[in-house]
Amino acid sequence: MTERLIPRDLSAHPRAYAPDYKTSVSRSPNQPLLSFPTTQTEITGPTFGHDMIGQHDNNLILNFTGQPAIGERIIVHGRLMDEYARPLPGCLIEVWQANAGGRYRHKKDGYLAPLDPNFGGCGRTITDADGRYEFLTVRPGAYPWPNRANDWRPMHIHFSVFGHSFGQRLITQMYFEGDPLIARCPIVKTIEDQTQIDRLVAPLDMTMAQPLDCLAYKFDIVLRGRTQTRFENRPEGM
Repeated sequence: MTERLIPRDLSAHPRAYAPDYKTSVSRSPNQPLLSFPTTQTEITGPTFGHDMIGQHDNNLILNFTGQPAIGERIIVHGRLMDEYARPLPGCLIEVWQANAGGRYRHKKDGYLAPLDPNFGGCGRTITDADGRYEFLTVRPGAYPWPNRANDWRPMHIHFSVFGHSFGQRLITQMYFEGDPLIARCPIVKTIEDQTQIDRLVAPLDMTMAQPLDCLAYKFDIVLRGRTQTRFENRPEGM
Protein backbone atom coordinates (compact mmCIF):
# COMPACT_ATOMS: atom_id res chain seq x y z
CA MET A 1 0.00 0.00 0.00
CA THR A 2 1.35 3.45 -0.92
CA GLU A 3 1.88 5.83 2.00
CA ARG A 4 0.75 9.43 1.91
CA LEU A 5 3.34 12.20 1.96
CA ILE A 6 4.22 13.42 5.44
CA PRO A 7 3.10 17.03 6.04
CA ARG A 8 5.47 19.70 7.23
CA ASP A 9 5.98 20.25 10.94
CA LEU A 10 5.70 24.04 10.83
CA SER A 11 6.68 24.38 14.49
CA ALA A 12 10.20 23.15 13.61
CA HIS A 13 10.49 24.72 10.17
CA PRO A 14 12.80 27.75 9.69
CA ARG A 15 11.07 31.12 9.73
CA ALA A 16 9.66 32.02 6.32
CA TYR A 17 9.87 35.73 7.12
CA ALA A 18 13.35 36.75 8.31
CA PRO A 19 14.18 40.43 7.56
CA ASP A 20 17.95 39.82 7.85
CA TYR A 21 17.56 37.36 4.96
CA LYS A 22 16.47 40.04 2.52
CA THR A 23 14.74 38.02 -0.19
CA SER A 24 12.58 36.23 2.40
CA VAL A 25 10.66 39.48 2.88
CA SER A 26 9.17 39.37 -0.60
CA ARG A 27 9.01 35.57 -0.89
CA SER A 28 7.38 34.75 2.45
CA PRO A 29 3.62 34.07 2.34
CA ASN A 30 1.20 36.65 3.72
CA GLN A 31 -1.93 34.53 3.24
CA PRO A 32 -2.96 31.25 4.94
CA LEU A 33 -1.17 28.23 3.47
CA LEU A 34 -3.10 25.75 1.33
CA SER A 35 -2.52 22.00 1.28
CA PHE A 36 -3.21 20.07 -1.92
CA PRO A 37 -3.93 16.33 -1.91
CA THR A 38 -1.21 14.00 -3.11
CA THR A 39 -1.79 12.24 -6.43
CA GLN A 40 -0.39 8.97 -7.76
CA THR A 41 2.17 10.91 -9.81
CA GLU A 42 3.93 12.20 -6.68
CA ILE A 43 3.99 8.92 -4.75
CA THR A 44 4.61 6.19 -7.33
CA GLY A 45 7.40 7.19 -9.71
CA PRO A 46 9.94 7.46 -11.16
CA THR A 47 12.60 5.11 -9.84
CA PHE A 48 16.35 5.27 -10.35
CA GLY A 49 18.84 2.51 -11.02
CA HIS A 50 22.60 2.10 -11.19
CA ASP A 51 22.48 2.03 -14.98
CA MET A 52 21.76 5.78 -14.90
CA ILE A 53 24.97 6.60 -13.01
CA GLY A 54 28.18 7.15 -14.98
CA GLN A 55 31.63 6.01 -13.92
CA HIS A 56 32.74 9.46 -12.74
CA ASP A 57 29.41 10.98 -11.74
CA ASN A 58 30.46 11.09 -8.07
CA ASN A 59 33.92 12.46 -8.92
CA LEU A 60 33.47 16.22 -9.31
CA ILE A 61 37.21 16.66 -9.82
CA LEU A 62 37.13 14.78 -13.14
CA ASN A 63 33.53 14.50 -14.31
CA PHE A 64 33.33 17.79 -16.23
CA THR A 65 36.22 17.58 -18.71
CA GLY A 66 38.30 14.62 -17.53
CA GLN A 67 41.07 16.99 -16.46
CA PRO A 68 41.52 17.66 -12.71
CA ALA A 69 39.77 20.63 -11.17
CA ILE A 70 41.70 23.22 -9.17
CA GLY A 71 41.41 23.34 -5.39
CA GLU A 72 41.80 21.43 -2.15
CA ARG A 73 40.74 17.85 -2.79
CA ILE A 74 38.25 16.43 -0.27
CA ILE A 75 36.11 13.35 0.21
CA VAL A 76 32.52 13.88 1.36
CA HIS A 77 30.86 10.68 2.54
CA GLY A 78 28.20 9.38 4.88
CA ARG A 79 25.09 7.25 5.25
CA LEU A 80 21.46 7.84 4.41
CA MET A 81 19.37 6.44 7.28
CA ASP A 82 15.96 6.48 8.92
CA GLU A 83 15.39 7.46 12.54
CA TYR A 84 16.34 3.95 13.75
CA ALA A 85 19.72 4.08 11.92
CA ARG A 86 18.47 1.62 9.31
CA PRO A 87 20.14 2.16 5.93
CA LEU A 88 18.20 3.49 2.95
CA PRO A 89 19.67 1.82 -0.16
CA GLY A 90 19.03 2.69 -3.79
CA CYS A 91 18.35 6.40 -3.24
CA LEU A 92 19.71 9.03 -5.61
CA ILE A 93 21.89 11.70 -3.98
CA GLU A 94 22.80 14.73 -6.07
CA VAL A 95 25.19 17.53 -5.08
CA TRP A 96 26.06 20.92 -6.50
CA GLN A 97 28.51 23.55 -5.30
CA ALA A 98 30.69 26.56 -6.07
CA ASN A 99 34.28 26.02 -7.20
CA ALA A 100 37.33 26.53 -4.99
CA GLY A 101 37.12 30.28 -5.55
CA GLY A 102 33.47 30.49 -4.51
CA ARG A 103 31.92 30.80 -7.97
CA TYR A 104 29.16 28.70 -9.53
CA ARG A 105 29.12 27.69 -13.16
CA HIS A 106 25.93 29.63 -13.82
CA LYS A 107 25.24 32.52 -16.18
CA LYS A 108 23.79 34.65 -13.36
CA ASP A 109 26.78 34.24 -11.05
CA GLY A 110 28.72 37.49 -11.43
CA TYR A 111 31.22 37.02 -8.59
CA LEU A 112 34.72 38.21 -9.52
CA ALA A 113 36.35 34.85 -8.77
CA PRO A 114 37.38 33.04 -11.97
CA LEU A 115 35.65 29.97 -13.33
CA ASP A 116 37.63 26.75 -13.29
CA PRO A 117 37.47 25.39 -16.87
CA ASN A 118 37.66 21.84 -15.53
CA PHE A 119 35.00 22.09 -12.80
CA GLY A 120 31.28 21.70 -13.51
CA GLY A 121 30.20 21.74 -9.88
CA CYS A 122 27.67 18.91 -9.75
CA GLY A 123 27.58 15.16 -9.25
CA ARG A 124 25.34 12.27 -8.27
CA THR A 125 25.45 8.76 -6.88
CA ILE A 126 23.20 5.95 -5.63
CA THR A 127 23.35 4.82 -1.99
CA ASP A 128 24.61 1.25 -1.59
CA ALA A 129 23.07 -1.61 0.40
CA ASP A 130 24.26 0.01 3.66
CA GLY A 131 22.94 3.44 2.68
CA ARG A 132 26.46 4.74 2.07
CA TYR A 133 27.49 7.36 -0.46
CA GLU A 134 30.76 9.09 -1.35
CA PHE A 135 31.87 12.07 -3.45
CA LEU A 136 35.36 13.23 -4.42
CA THR A 137 35.39 16.98 -4.95
CA VAL A 138 37.18 20.23 -4.07
CA ARG A 139 36.39 22.31 -1.04
CA PRO A 140 34.03 25.08 -2.21
CA GLY A 141 35.00 28.66 -1.50
CA ALA A 142 32.93 31.13 0.50
CA TYR A 143 31.40 33.96 -1.52
CA PRO A 144 29.70 37.34 -1.02
CA TRP A 145 26.03 37.76 -1.85
CA PRO A 146 23.86 40.87 -2.23
CA ASN A 147 21.89 40.59 0.99
CA ARG A 148 23.17 43.25 3.37
CA ALA A 149 26.25 45.42 3.06
CA ASN A 150 28.84 42.65 3.52
CA ASP A 151 27.22 39.22 3.86
CA TRP A 152 29.10 36.06 2.87
CA ARG A 153 27.82 32.52 2.47
CA PRO A 154 29.84 29.90 4.36
CA MET A 155 31.53 27.13 2.41
CA HIS A 156 28.75 24.69 1.61
CA ILE A 157 27.57 21.89 -0.65
CA HIS A 158 23.94 21.51 -1.71
CA PHE A 159 22.41 18.05 -1.31
CA SER A 160 19.32 16.62 -2.98
CA VAL A 161 18.03 13.27 -1.72
CA PHE A 162 15.67 11.52 -4.14
CA GLY A 163 13.90 8.34 -3.07
CA HIS A 164 11.56 6.35 -5.28
CA SER A 165 8.99 8.94 -6.35
CA PHE A 166 8.65 12.63 -7.22
CA GLY A 167 7.30 13.32 -3.73
CA GLN A 168 10.39 11.86 -2.07
CA ARG A 169 12.83 14.67 -2.82
CA LEU A 170 14.48 16.57 0.01
CA ILE A 171 17.03 19.38 -0.30
CA THR A 172 19.56 20.65 2.23
CA GLN A 173 23.04 22.17 2.58
CA MET A 174 26.16 20.77 4.20
CA TYR A 175 28.58 23.08 5.98
CA PHE A 176 32.16 22.44 7.13
CA GLU A 177 33.39 22.09 10.70
CA GLY A 178 35.19 25.18 11.99
CA ASP A 179 33.89 27.68 9.42
CA PRO A 180 33.36 31.02 11.27
CA LEU A 181 30.92 32.24 8.62
CA ILE A 182 28.27 29.68 9.65
CA ALA A 183 27.32 31.69 12.74
CA ARG A 184 27.19 34.91 10.69
CA CYS A 185 24.99 33.64 7.84
CA PRO A 186 21.44 35.10 7.73
CA ILE A 187 20.16 31.98 5.98
CA VAL A 188 21.54 29.70 8.71
CA LYS A 189 20.07 32.02 11.36
CA THR A 190 16.55 31.30 10.14
CA ILE A 191 17.00 28.00 12.02
CA GLU A 192 16.49 28.89 15.68
CA ASP A 193 17.56 25.57 17.22
CA GLN A 194 21.36 25.25 17.42
CA THR A 195 21.16 21.45 17.51
CA GLN A 196 19.43 21.54 14.12
CA ILE A 197 22.21 23.75 12.74
CA ASP A 198 24.84 21.39 14.14
CA ARG A 199 23.30 18.53 12.13
CA LEU A 200 24.13 20.43 8.95
CA VAL A 201 27.84 20.74 9.83
CA ALA A 202 30.06 17.90 8.61
CA PRO A 203 32.92 17.05 10.98
CA LEU A 204 36.43 16.35 9.76
CA ASP A 205 36.92 12.58 9.42
CA MET A 206 40.60 11.68 9.46
CA THR A 207 39.77 7.95 9.29
CA MET A 208 38.75 8.47 5.65
CA ALA A 209 41.40 11.07 4.77
CA GLN A 210 43.95 9.95 2.19
CA PRO A 211 47.60 10.62 3.15
CA LEU A 212 49.30 13.18 0.89
CA ASP A 213 46.05 13.49 -1.07
CA CYS A 214 42.85 14.75 0.58
CA LEU A 215 40.94 15.33 3.80
CA ALA A 216 37.49 13.82 4.39
CA TYR A 217 34.23 15.08 5.91
CA LYS A 218 31.41 12.85 7.15
CA PHE A 219 27.81 13.94 6.56
CA ASP A 220 25.19 11.41 7.66
CA ILE A 221 21.63 12.19 6.58
CA VAL A 222 18.74 11.12 8.81
CA LEU A 223 15.27 11.31 7.30
CA ARG A 224 13.03 11.00 10.35
CA GLY A 225 12.92 11.28 14.12
CA ARG A 226 14.48 13.57 16.70
CA THR A 227 17.91 13.36 15.04
CA GLN A 228 16.65 14.09 11.53
CA THR A 229 18.64 16.29 9.18
CA ARG A 230 17.23 19.75 8.53
CA PHE A 231 15.83 20.12 5.03
CA GLU A 232 14.85 23.25 3.14
CA ASN A 233 11.52 22.11 1.74
CA ARG A 234 10.29 20.04 4.69
CA PRO A 235 11.82 18.76 7.94
CA GLU A 236 10.70 15.14 7.49
CA GLY A 237 11.66 12.46 5.04
CA MET A 238 9.50 9.72 3.60
